[in-house]
Amino acid sequence: MSGDADQHIHIDPYERNWIRIAIGFLVFFVVMILVAGLALGIQVPTDEGRVDPNTLDQDSRFGNPGLREIVPGEEYEVYIVAHRFSFTPREITVPKGAKVTFWATSGDVQHGFALEGTNVNMMLVPGQVSKLSATFDTPGQYDFICHEYCGLGHAVMFGTVTVES
Repeated sequence: MSGDADQHIHIDPYERNWIRIAIGFLVFFVVMILVAGLALGIQVPTDEGRVDPNTLDQDSRFGNPGLREIVPGEEYEVYIVAHRFSFTPREITVPKGAKVTFWATSGDVQHGFALEGTNVNMMLVPGQVSKLSATFDTPGQYDFICHEYCGLGHAVMFGTVTVES
């Protein structure tokens, strides 16, 4: 019995190093997720409800998509509908420093919505309403694209947010 207690598991040094590297990567990824979520303000798109994709034109929010001013010059909401092969609205203009909340959905097939230079990146599923916010502190143009292949005209599915000083 006492001989059993003295036995150790012997791992090849090469294999032991790879185990350490794998554990190091896991620790690194957990730390990066915590930094992204707590320090950098990375958001996960939230499901803000459902709408009937067949009757979007009758919906109070998505029947007339576009920019709505909530607090003059400071806070805006944009209601966006993705259809093959365009976004409505395609052009949005806001002042510098404005916080913009994007409410988006799809009326036909799965689309994506990625706004360059921001943390706004959503999957647009027919009937599901997604919501994310961004604050625009730098004037310029921010392009948005569909990042989910939605058919032959997918490459022409884009738009622009213009931030004026």
